[in-house]
Amino acid sequence: MILTLGMMAPMPIYSQTKVIKFTPDATAAYQMVMQLRLNEAQQKINQIKKEDPNNAVVYFLENYIDFFTIFIGENSADFKKLKENKDKRLEMISKTDPKSPYYLYCKAEINLQWALVRLKFEEYTKAFFEVKSAYSDLQDNSRKFPGFVANKKSLGVLHAAIGTIPDEYKWGVSWIGGMKGTIDQGIGELEAVINYGNKNEFLFKDESVVMYAFVMLHLNNKPEKAWQVISTSKIDPKTSPLACFAISNIAIRTGRNELAIKYLTSRPKGAKYFPFFYLDFMLGVAKLHRLDADAADYLEIYIKNFKGRNYIKEAYQKLAWSYLANGNLTGYTLNMANVLKYGKDQLDEDKTAQKEAKSGISPHPLLLQSRLLFDGGYLVRAYKLLNATNESYFKSVNDRLEYNYRKGRVAHSLKNYIEALQYYTQTIEKGKNSSSYFACNAALNVGLIYEAQNKTSLAKQYYNLCLSLQPSEYKSSLHQKAKAGLNRME
Repeated sequence: MILTLGMMAPMPIYSQTKVIKFTPDATAAYQMVMQLRLNEAQQKINQIKKEDPNNAVVYFLENYIDFFTIFIGENSADFKKLKENKDKRLEMISKTDPKSPYYLYCKAEINLQWALVRLKFEEYTKAFFEVKSAYSDLQDNSRKFPGFVANKKSLGVLHAAIGTIPDEYKWGVSWIGGMKGTIDQGIGELEAVINYGNKNEFLFKDESVVMYAFVMLHLNNKPEKAWQVISTSKIDPKTSPLACFAISNIAIRTGRNELAIKYLTSRPKGAKYFPFFYLDFMLGVAKLHRLDADAADYLEIYIKNFKGRNYIKEAYQKLAWSYLANGNLTGYTLNMANVLKYGKDQLDEDKTAQKEAKSGISPHPLLLQSRLLFDGGYLVRAYKLLNATNESYFKSVNDRLEYNYRKGRVAHSLKNYIEALQYYTQTIEKGKNSSSYFACNAALNVGLIYEAQNKTSLAKQYYNLCLSLQPSEYKSSLHQKAKAGLNRME
């Protein structure tokens, strides 16, 4: 028997001290997590715990599972239960070799993930301290291990975002202090990571590509660059719901609605994937942009199945819009009543839905259709619809204001800049004292036009005008984009 055992294939030799090492099994578990195959990932992690008990990478990987479970599911019970794991995981990471570049990196990532989760559940103070801790650890790690590329992935996002934090969160940054960064700095770091990943095996390459694309889209006003980067990467929407979310989100926001519908319709489904009902919401919205009658079906899937906090009010609003766009005022009214009953109004989109529901005023069907077509990138259809009438056709002051705003938006996207500036200027002049977002967004877009034309002084003037306006909807996101514009020109 001893002889037989001695002749068997040699068992792998694992470390006897705590380490953080991405073995083939750990890499496979990470890839399963990023595909939202969370149960399979946990099984693989359990195998590592058994076969390689001193590899502390399992705590880093398990935190990813907790993060996606809470961040996507938004279940309060999960949050309350799983947040107890955070300190235990950090304690286990602290027992590993501090001379490893993964020592501080894993601590920082765990803190960043919990900060993002806490923001969803309005635990702002703890979130800011976790961001501060992560930032400090990443900075220290960069000094100790300047060649450790993974640092730049997270630091790049932090540096790009710091200068554009909305006013309501500025207190947190000033309170904890010490964090500085610019968009250009963050972009440079993320580009360095992607370039490295293009030439070397790098586990976090896809994460870096998605982060870079979102920074280019949301903070650097380069939507086509965002699309070019993510669409030419190896990120495959057919293999991962997360990948499908990332590429479809950017497709929708860059006027590629048809592609988004294609990706979302063929996304991976089944029991092995963690439920991601927001993708049904996205598909419903994408179909609504095309004025499809079955858009309501997908919005209802989201409403019936999602047990989280956010986008519920917006989902009822979009469901109401789908009825109104198809001439059903009763369906609109019933679903707007549900906006007031269900969901939270923490996010701009939900706040806007709540405001519309409280107002009791329905959108003008023609303006609603033009808005939806515009949002889907169906610019010619939207332009023809708006040009078939004029401002005097609309009875209410707000509808006339929105008409000018919509004309400006469509002209802008069609690169008719003179016409766009004309309608944006009218919108600002007539709507600067209105609670609607039209004047604020018009000012932002005038700034974008002038920035693209290298008219820096005028661009800054209109970005600052955007910041001076206080709409009751979308204020946070509009002001963040204006700050990003000013940041780009420093």
